[in-house]
Amino acid sequence: MAQVKWKLDPAHSEISFKVKHLMISTITGYFRKFDLEVDTVDEDFTKASNILFSADIDSIDTKNEQRDTHLKSQDFFNSEEHSQIKFVGTGFHEEDGETKLKGNLTIKGVTHHIKVKVEFGGVAVDPYGQTKAGFIIKGKISREDFGLTWNAVTEAGSVVVGDKVKFSGEIQLIRQA
Repeated sequence: MAQVKWKLDPAHSEISFKVKHLMISTITGYFRKFDLEVDTVDEDFTKASNILFSADIDSIDTKNEQRDTHLKSQDFFNSEEHSQIKFVGTGFHEEDGETKLKGNLTIKGVTHHIKVKVEFGGVAVDPYGQTKAGFIIKGKISREDFGLTWNAVTEAGSVVVGDKVKFSGEIQLIRQA
C-alpha cells in the first residue's frame, strides 16, 4: 500500500454557490482561485487523509463588480482580515445511501463541523499520461452561522439576502508522482 498525494487540477474544476436574492430569485457566484490537496492509500479515497481545501475571498465572482466588492467588505467576508475560506476534511462515511465527507469549515474566523455530499466520478488516465480523479461535491450552510449577517429589508418587507447558501464543486484531482 502506497501513500498517494493528489492536487487540484484547476483547469478542470470549479466551485460555485447559490443564495436567494429578495427571496424571489437566486444569485450564483464562483470562487475563481481555490486549492485542494488530498492524501490517499493507493487510489482509495474512502481512506483519504489530509483533505485540505481553501478558496481566496478576493477571487469571488458573481458577475457584478459592485456586489463582489460588497461581499469582500466588512459587511460580509472582510477579506482584508480573513482572506480565505478553509475546509479540513476529517473522513468519509455512508449516510442514507450517500457518501458524505465530514470536516471543519472556517469562514471569517468562525469554524463549524459540516457534512457535504460527495459523488465519486472515478479515476482515469488522460491523453498526457496523468492519472486524474473526479468528484461532485454538494452542501448547504447557514451564512449567519459564520458571522455573515448583513442584510436589509425591502419596502415590501422581504429580506435582500437569504440565509441558506448552497454550494457545489466539480473537482478534478491529479495524482502526483
